[in-house]
Amino acid sequence: MEGSTLTRPQSPNGVATAPAPARDRGARLARIVFVLLCLGFLVGFFVFPTYPVYDSYYSLLWGREILHGQLPVFDGFRYPTEHPLSIAAGAVLSLFGQVGDRLWVLMIFATFLALVAGVYRLGRMAATPLVGAIAAALLLTRFDYPFLAARGYIDIPYMALVVWAAVLEGSRPKRGTSVFLLLAAAGLLRPEAWMLAALYWLWMAWGASWRDRFKFAALAAIGPVLWCATDAIVTGDPLFSLHYTSSSAEDLGRQRSLSELPSAVPTFFQDLVKLPVLVAALAGIALGVVISPRRIVMPAVLVISGLGTFIALAVAGASVIERYLAVSALALMVFAALALGGWTMLVPGRLRTAWMVAAGIVVIGGVAYTATHLNLSRFDNELRFRGQAHQDLTEVLNDPKVKAGLKCGPLTGPNHKIVPDSRWIAGLDDGEVLARAWMYRVDAHPEDFTPAERAAVARAKAKGVAIVVTSRFAIFKHAWTDDSDDARIQVPPAGFQRVKTTRFYAAYVRC
Repeated sequence: MEGSTLTRPQSPNGVATAPAPARDRGARLARIVFVLLCLGFLVGFFVFPTYPVYDSYYSLLWGREILHGQLPVFDGFRYPTEHPLSIAAGAVLSLFGQVGDRLWVLMIFATFLALVAGVYRLGRMAATPLVGAIAAALLLTRFDYPFLAARGYIDIPYMALVVWAAVLEGSRPKRGTSVFLLLAAAGLLRPEAWMLAALYWLWMAWGASWRDRFKFAALAAIGPVLWCATDAIVTGDPLFSLHYTSSSAEDLGRQRSLSELPSAVPTFFQDLVKLPVLVAALAGIALGVVISPRRIVMPAVLVISGLGTFIALAVAGASVIERYLAVSALALMVFAALALGGWTMLVPGRLRTAWMVAAGIVVIGGVAYTATHLNLSRFDNELRFRGQAHQDLTEVLNDPKVKAGLKCGPLTGPNHKIVPDSRWIAGLDDGEVLARAWMYRVDAHPEDFTPAERAAVARAKAKGVAIVVTSRFAIFKHAWTDDSDDARIQVPPAGFQRVKTTRFYAAYVRC
């Protein structure tokens, strides 16, 4: 069917190509739309002043510690797992002082735009420019993805690096070094990319000379070697991240057994791309196999490899959460776009017309349904809260009475959630901001903790500053307790007096 239904001439390798004038017009239009999209995100950056999420703030803090000539501290109460490339970025952005956290969000926005461009290229490569445009539109309207960008998650640059590695390899098979370098950078953000690099080495090593095989092996090893070297230098354990992530996943209840994965994976995909897009993706896979199987190889590789690495993480005991399937979900968007725009691959005729009309009806129905069910106020509240909460915390920590209290003793918060923000705003080091959830664990089981840790808890209870979350909305975001936390974390230690109150926080001091 591939040879008889494709509407455009075919290149020598059998891949259909668009006529040059149409291709040039499409490329110009894509560039114009992309520039407008960049301007829109720049406006949004200033209208909704968001700040990095918990994990990303630690990258900034660890980068700042390195700039100060200190080894970063990776082990602490619910600290995130370190990611070497994000720490390097944090070190660079820390040079800009307090605005480094806002620059972090701007950096993630830039990588999100690169991701949108990569998804467009992936869809165009798998089918036609219209399919690429639909895939990019689906990405922009799966609000979980731009929301991750607005909160500064490192998952966004990781996805951008992997997608562009797929685009480069798909546009020129066995490209080699540039793809390995992209996967190496991705492998310094998330360890799943190590497996992708290993798979790519197998592909490149097939039929290569032994000299090239060793060269490719060295390139594929960049990610894991540098990651393990970082862990070894800082902690003395080259496998610290693996051990620490497993224990953290168990503590947070994020582990899944293999028997749970068959039911968890479809649910995660549905959460990421929504059910209609997931159904369209399954249809797109079938259509792609029938119409042009060679052109859908790279999206298929992303789906399969993403699933494989996700399962490997579960086997290793790491956290199993939906955003770790995000790369596979991106490829599913391409297949969904193929189901909606793949008619452009066919010659004019009844089949093409019927497909086009059916796709148009589906799109109109989807837009109408979304317009009548989408609650934009929820996104507005979430985005505004990120900025307002940061402003309130800054106002509290800059209060003269609070600053005086910090000279008397450490700062405490309800749990781990505002610890890195507070450290960044107030310029405090590791150990100068504590979570009361951790303090009550020490009280409950003192035999499990060192004398220094017990002494730190005693000092925090005697003197210093205690932050309490006051707003109901903020409590769910920054002071939510699970079954393992003591309910008293929302109460300041005895003898502390309130000195400052804002919309979301209250500060108590005792000297």
